[in-house]
Amino acid sequence: GGSQLKIARAKLHMWEEPCISGEKGSGAVFFSGCPLKCVYCQNHSISGGNYGSEIPVSRLVDIFFELEAQGAHNINLVSPTQYLTQVRQALIASKHKLSIPIVYNTSGYETIESLQSLHGLVDIYLPDFKYHSPILSKEYSHAEDYFPVASVAILEMFRQTGKYALTHEGLLTKGTLIRHLVLPGSREDSKMVLQWLADHFGTDDILLGLMSQYTPEYYTGDNKHLKRRVSTFEYNQVLDFATKLGLQGYMQARTSATSDYTPSFHLEGV
Repeated sequence: GGSQLKIARAKLHMWEEPCISGEKGSGAVFFSGCPLKCVYCQNHSISGGNYGSEIPVSRLVDIFFELEAQGAHNINLVSPTQYLTQVRQALIASKHKLSIPIVYNTSGYETIESLQSLHGLVDIYLPDFKYHSPILSKEYSHAEDYFPVASVAILEMFRQTGKYALTHEGLLTKGTLIRHLVLPGSREDSKMVLQWLADHFGTDDILLGLMSQYTPEYYTGDNKHLKRRVSTFEYNQVLDFATKLGLQGYMQARTSATSDYTPSFHLEGV
């Protein structure tokens, strides 16, 4: 119902970037459903919106404090947009009592209005930035307008968080960390996404999470690219380009079938 929301999982999560997961884990709350319908989705069991249990806002607030008590480094809201009203209520009720940052983990396909309604409630934005090409985003995510929507959304996220900040232990306390999954056959599009980031942000303003974890198991269509993994050559081309642009952050090892990140670029010493 209107005041209920549906979540699929809430527990300590080790598989984010090291600056999010740290030693003890991120307090990840996985919401059911997603505004995008990507044809290769790895969370499709959740993203369809059918899986999960309905809870009231008050229970979500309790979950935040339970995760904090378990030692979570942050509260990580995974695909929360379809429950924005309830999530806002829960954050308004809890934010001033929590001593850990709030992470908004999203596909990047967000309206400015919804993000503005979160101003002051979110410390860290963790958006995907999937495509530059409307042809790709239409075929792969049924969202021809993905790039114009996501690019404006990312600018608003950064406007709210400002330049990222890390603790001495290397944990992110505020900022915007932008994830990009390199897809097979799409390396030129990936470069255009990275070029846009370099054109709009200083090299020390945002963090980039570059991912090679695309797995074809979840894809049932007939696009020849999506039926295979990303090649080492393709991924390294994008990685070299990111490094040349001076973007900082984390790169995934090409071999990683899990979401296991290894820090790279310039953050070795943090």
